[in-house]
Amino acid sequence: MIEITLLADESYGVRSMCTFVETPDINILLDAGVSLAPRRFGYPPHPFEFDALRKARERIIEFSELADIVTLSHYHLDHYTPPHKGRYEWTDENTYKKIYGDKIVLAKNFQENINFHQSKRGYIFNKYVSEIAYKLHFVDAKNVKIGNTILSFSPPLPHGLDNTKLGYVLLLTIEHGGMKIMFAPDVQGPISERVLQYIVKERPMILIIGGPPIYLMGSKFSEQDINKGLSNLVYLIRKSFIKKIIVSHHFLRDINWRRELENRLEKKYFSKIYTSAEYNREEDLFLEGVRDKIWKDDPPKKEFLDWLKNRENFSLNIDFYSMI
Repeated sequence: MIEITLLADESYGVRSMCTFVETPDINILLDAGVSLAPRRFGYPPHPFEFDALRKARERIIEFSELADIVTLSHYHLDHYTPPHKGRYEWTDENTYKKIYGDKIVLAKNFQENINFHQSKRGYIFNKYVSEIAYKLHFVDAKNVKIGNTILSFSPPLPHGLDNTKLGYVLLLTIEHGGMKIMFAPDVQGPISERVLQYIVKERPMILIIGGPPIYLMGSKFSEQDINKGLSNLVYLIRKSFIKKIIVSHHFLRDINWRRELENRLEKKYFSKIYTSAEYNREEDLFLEGVRDKIWKDDPPKKEFLDWLKNRENFSLNIDFYSMI
């Protein structure tokens, strides 16, 4: 039996796909990162978003205490906890120690199939985390068996388009007792046929997937690319071997994401589609996609704007609701 708890993503008001998975053999924390977009619609994050960020970070730390293994699919700041202080990641200099200290860390190789920026972050991560983790292993295209639980890491696969400059990610399939789940972060649809075929080959019963970035259509992605991602996502939803599909991340940054599916998918399939919050039987809290509206409806006080401007000595001990 595999138990899944979704800890943070856009349906909780933040950028993340952090997930906690329990099997009878092992507890696994997947992609233990969370962040906010520094700008959206011309605005910085609202106090409501920072409050959601703080709560998400607290959940991640809480569940990290229960984890035996922490995984890292790629080196984007919403997918791992960096060893530095960061306002938009809600970290101080020691936060990463709470996440990775004394853990088995299974990470993407930072020296192969990676772009420059992620390689640089990976180098720093490896330098600091190798000193505090119980073990740190690179697991590109590797399988790990613990008791009767099998962790199958994909080869490095495209972060969206096949020739993207955003680099590569590792997908993870977790199998125990005939149950199989897949964690497919930042595949952005999937847009790539390689990713689509890999998912179909693995045949997960539950799929947690980063959907297409429809909010970037016309700027960083063509309409053709986004439609390809949507078509592939719909193709997977229709697959009978997938019993539940949790759509996440880039897809949910546009408040019209559900309408995009309704225009392409028969109603009978919607009973198997969840957001992370819905899977946890909680209410969706979409914030980034309505950031402009929130700023206009609940403008923050000068105290919050001053806190944002203080780039070096900002405090993480703050009551955001007093700033509205």
